[in-house]
Amino acid sequence: MIQRPPVTFGPDAAERVRSAFARARNAVLAIDGADPVATSVHHFDGSGGMILALPDESAATALAWQSGVSGTPAVLELIDEAPIQLREPVRALVWIRGQLTAVDPDSMISTAARIAETEPAVALLDVGHTMTLLHLAIVSTVVADHSGAEAVASDALAAARPDPFCQVETCWLRHLDSDHSEMLEMITRKLPPSVRAGTIKPLGLDRFGLRLRVEHGCFETSDATGNIEDKDIRIAFPAPVSTPEQLNQALRALMGCPFLNGLRARRQ
Repeated sequence: MIQRPPVTFGPDAAERVRSAFARARNAVLAIDGADPVATSVHHFDGSGGMILALPDESAATALAWQSGVSGTPAVLELIDEAPIQLREPVRALVWIRGQLTAVDPDSMISTAARIAETEPAVALLDVGHTMTLLHLAIVSTVVADHSGAEAVASDALAAARPDPFCQVETCWLRHLDSDHSEMLEMITRKLPPSVRAGTIKPLGLDRFGLRLRVEHGCFETSDATGNIEDKDIRIAFPAPVSTPEQLNQALRALMGCPFLNGLRARRQ
C-alpha cells in the first residue's frame, strides 16, 4: 500500500505569526502602570524575543529602564489587517506576552541599523534621539483568526519563516481587487452557489493558496443575535509555491487558463 504524505492546505500557526510579524503595521504594547502605546517597529530577533521602538517620553519606556535586567511584564498585541477595504479588516490578532527590558544603549544604534537592512521603518531613524529600543523576551504567543485561537511555542516561532510572498501580498491583492475583477470571477466560478451568494473580496495570499472574504448583505446571512456573518474561505494551489514564476502558474491553474507557463509567441 502506497502511503501518501499528508496534504497541507495552509501555513501552520508559527508561519502565520512570523508572516504577521513581517507585514503588520499596527501593534500596541500594554504594561501595568502605563497607558497602552502604539509601536511601529516589532522585529522578531530570531532568539525568542521582539525588538520594539517606543518614544523616549513614554511611561512604558521609563518602566522598562527602571526594571533593570529582570524586566517588567508586558503584552504586545499585533494586528494583521487586510490591505483592501473590508467591512471587518482585521484578519488575525497575535498576543505576545513576555518580559520587557531596555536594549543596551551602547548597542542601540547598531541594532537599529541591522533591523533597518531588512525591515526599514521611519521610527528607526529616530533611535538615539527621540526613540528607544526595548526588548520583549517572549514567554507565550497566541494567534487568533476566523478559525479560532492557538498557542504557538517559542521554538516553533524560531524555526518558522515568514511566507515568501508576505511583502508583496499588499500590492498584489490591491491590484486584483481594483483592476482585475474578471480574474477573481474566473477563480471563484467553481465555488458552490451558496458560497458565492455575496460580495467576494481577496483577503490574503500565501504560498499555499488564495484566501477570500465573502461579505453578505444585511438580510442574507445572520447569526442568532442578528449580526451579519461574513465568511472566509481558502482556495488551495495544486501545490505550494515559492517563486514568482510558480505563483504565476498556480494562479493561472486556479483560473483554468490553458497557458500555464504564460502566453507564447506564435511560430511563423
